[in-house]
Amino acid sequence: MRLIKLAIISFVVFFLLITGISLFFPSHVRISRATDIAAPIDSVHARISQPLHWKNWYPGADTLSLYEADGVIKGIRMPGNQVLMVTGFNDSTITAANSTSDQERATMGWNLIRNNGGTMTVQWYMDFKLRWYPWEKFSSLLLEKRYGPVMEQGLANLKKSINK
Repeated sequence: MRLIKLAIISFVVFFLLITGISLFFPSHVRISRATDIAAPIDSVHARISQPLHWKNWYPGADTLSLYEADGVIKGIRMPGNQVLMVTGFNDSTITAANSTSDQERATMGWNLIRNNGGTMTVQWYMDFKLRWYPWEKFSSLLLEKRYGPVMEQGLANLKKSINK
């Protein structure tokens, strides 16, 4: 009985310690990558804001089907019955989100920044809103490694498809 009591108390103390440490981690994490492209902003904006063109540059989108609603292509169907769709855009910003999440906990977007000399910078960012759960906070340490290379590949593909 003493051993069971010690195991339960040890588990509770360990869980509280891990939870306390995880509370020092931020609840909002942003991952960002950028590249310079020598092209007019309109052509880059059209490639990003229209999901029909995502098959040419978005990593993995070449094998995915398009999502159509109200006769308009709004995004792509992701594995697991999810849809990644454009949620809004203006002259210099395009935003997208996963449409199946009841709580918007992950969004992404692209900022188009004009530079001198006919080039522009495309910044791709992903925002994650984390709950207080320790496993979510500790998993945020791996978000950079998981999504960073994919974003870099996507920007390289975008640059290559525009410069053709």
